[in-house]
Amino acid sequence: MPSIDIRFPRRRRDLRVMGSMLLATWLSGCSSPLEAPRAPTPVPIASPPPPGMPTAPQTAAAAPGKQALPPPRVSRNWIDVRQQAAERLVAANPERSYTGTVPDALLAIPVLEVELNGDGSVRRILVLREPRQAKDTIAIATSAIHRAAPFGDVSRLPRPWKFVETFLFDDDRRFKPRTLDK
Repeated sequence: MPSIDIRFPRRRRDLRVMGSMLLATWLSGCSSPLEAPRAPTPVPIASPPPPGMPTAPQTAAAAPGKQALPPPRVSRNWIDVRQQAAERLVAANPERSYTGTVPDALLAIPVLEVELNGDGSVRRILVLREPRQAKDTIAIATSAIHRAAPFGDVSRLPRPWKFVETFLFDDDRRFKPRTLDK
């Protein structure tokens, strides 16, 4: 039987080179060869009207489909913020969401990063992962986030004031926040 001579590196430099080669090999296995990475896509947010300009009152009659949500709870950490945000997403969008088991085949899985102001209102939404099909699910998820806002006072939490949510869309274009899928 032939013997295999394996030589282990003895110098630190050799160890670092081998370690970085192993890391690069491992990371290359994690990426998809079909699609190049894209920069996050900012989603425009309507700015508030200038001071002195009259606005329409936000009532149930003025905003059909908008659910009256209870005021957000005080969150002690970012895990609480993310859990509360997922619960508010489902509560504010009952006709566009589901809470049952996730189907084996999903229509789309957009991933959005939500940046908040100190009071919990939405500052900016970035699309971190755009689905290949059913691109309209990004608009559905974005509008669901705006309906569920505000997400509670985060001014006492460490910066950056942002969290990431993954939306699991079924064939009926209803979503379930990944945070609630346990």
